[in-house]
Amino acid sequence: MDADALLTALADPARWRLVALLAERPRPVGVLAQLAEARQPQTTKHLQHLERAGVVTSQRTGQRRIYALKSTPLRDLAAVLGGLADTADQAGGPRETYDRYGQSLDTERGAAEQPGWADGRTFDFHRTLAGSPDLVWRHLTEPSLLTRWWTPDDLRVSELVFEARPEGRIVLQYRDTDDADGSDQVAGHGEGVVVDARPGERLAYRLSPHLPDGSPAFTAHVDFGLRPTGTGTDLDVQYRITGSTVDSADFIAGIEIGFGQSLDKLAAAVRTPR
Repeated sequence: MDADALLTALADPARWRLVALLAERPRPVGVLAQLAEARQPQTTKHLQHLERAGVVTSQRTGQRRIYALKSTPLRDLAAVLGGLADTADQAGGPRETYDRYGQSLDTERGAAEQPGWADGRTFDFHRTLAGSPDLVWRHLTEPSLLTRWWTPDDLRVSELVFEARPEGRIVLQYRDTDDADGSDQVAGHGEGVVVDARPGERLAYRLSPHLPDGSPAFTAHVDFGLRPTGTGTDLDVQYRITGSTVDSADFIAGIEIGFGQSLDKLAAAVRTPR
């Protein structure tokens, strides 16, 4: 089945009307033209298009040409469309995340009535990681390893500076994961500074995502605490907001989902180090 050819054939309303008529029973061209309230030459052209696309067949009977619908291509197309719908609706998939973010957007935009509206708000995360505190620390501080996890699932790090020392500079820029050549708009840009860096124990930094005009949307105070366990590392993260602007709602709406996805990627990266 050539799905593109079939979809093109069915996209025309006049041809779709003929398909619906032929689904009822095979019919001659003249009758189809009458029922479709169209001229016979035009109806013949539409039927020939449908026949080339493989969705109808015809045979001559005396002076008439009778057309009939071929059901198999439609069933095949229905299966393809059903597969696409199943992919979009998969539990825990990107569409579900999109809908969750949409709900969060509505909530946060409704709350963002004045500057400072989200100040003091905190998000707490916990992950039990398979790697040692030293390995986790490397993934938290080495740029080559940070790029493997420091974005949500649908984004990629496109620029990164991370100086793992007090007062060290942080620059993080990211793009859509499918934007291979950088021709699409930058999805996000943030700058900040490291506050505390105790290898294998604690990493704290401030990071401000930027609005389109280059001003900070808010400041995130992020504190990572590492504790060794018998099998790896317990990681606790507190993400606290100050300096929130009204326009920061779109960013804050994605923190719980996006940062959570990033930490899940960190867990996978530590579990399968390269």
